[in-house]
Amino acid sequence: MKKILVVDDEPNNLRVLGQILKDSYQLIFAPNGEKALEAATKHLPDLILLDIMMPDITGYEVCQKLKANSSTEDMPVIFVTAMSEIEDEVRGFDVGAVDFIHKPVSGPIVLRRVQTHLSLVRAQELEDSQRQAIFMLGEAGHYNDTDTGVHIWRMAAYSRALAEAAGWSEQMAERMELAAPMHDTGKIGTPDNILKAPRKLTPEEWTIMKQHAQIGFDILSKSDAPIFTMAAEIARCHHERWDGSGYPGGLSGSSIPESARMVAIADVFDALTMKRPYKEPWSIEDSIVEIRKGSGHHFEPRLVELFEEILPRILELKEVWADR
Repeated sequence: MKKILVVDDEPNNLRVLGQILKDSYQLIFAPNGEKALEAATKHLPDLILLDIMMPDITGYEVCQKLKANSSTEDMPVIFVTAMSEIEDEVRGFDVGAVDFIHKPVSGPIVLRRVQTHLSLVRAQELEDSQRQAIFMLGEAGHYNDTDTGVHIWRMAAYSRALAEAAGWSEQMAERMELAAPMHDTGKIGTPDNILKAPRKLTPEEWTIMKQHAQIGFDILSKSDAPIFTMAAEIARCHHERWDGSGYPGGLSGSSIPESARMVAIADVFDALTMKRPYKEPWSIEDSIVEIRKGSGHHFEPRLVELFEEILPRILELKEVWADR
């Protein structure tokens, strides 16, 4: 059961809110600001209903102190107050409150506001968990590989920049940046002796290596969340080629998902410009020449042109990740 801290210096107000909420939530009560701060730290409530006008410390000050404490800063605070001027609400939002409920309170309104903000907290927790899963899958795909540094995160930033240049919405471009790092998740299923072979692979080994695209798809397609749906199509198709000579499906042209076409360019460019155990980094100029050579064969010509147009942005991102 979710915990709610109710703070008010008037006992009658605490009783009223208690009656409204008692059947749905575990309640903690505090009669003033000092007790509220103690209770918040001790009980770690999921949400706080906070009066503003209290004799010792105002609700504004309590909220500021909560937001300044790492253990309580994420707790949503709803002010419950008779103050109704616009300036009062503006100040409340400035100190970190998420909403206002005006006195005298209405039971249905209190319940709906509390439910809404607890739902938002839950949504944020799910998003955070999803991001953590993305980071783990991205790292797992390269755990036994010879890739070094922050390759997957840097190429993901390049992929997002290319998506933005291609006219993708901000939401879709952000999805690209989160999906792209999982493109090699399937390498989890590739034997170490192949991933780390310090030589050219045999035809048999190369056949096994190419299976990582399908393995990655099989893993990531277990989720129907939009980010993982995109990640799955990228994992399976980022080695396809515009002219149909790629793998695993021999797809060509627009039959290759646009997300995978973008990641293919970003991935190759980053691989060329990074130092590896078996090679020095290529210059930007030589790398762009190589990308240009692949236009119409490996890469979609339109995306190659866009990539060259945004090269200053790509180099900015390269510097940002170099600093990290």
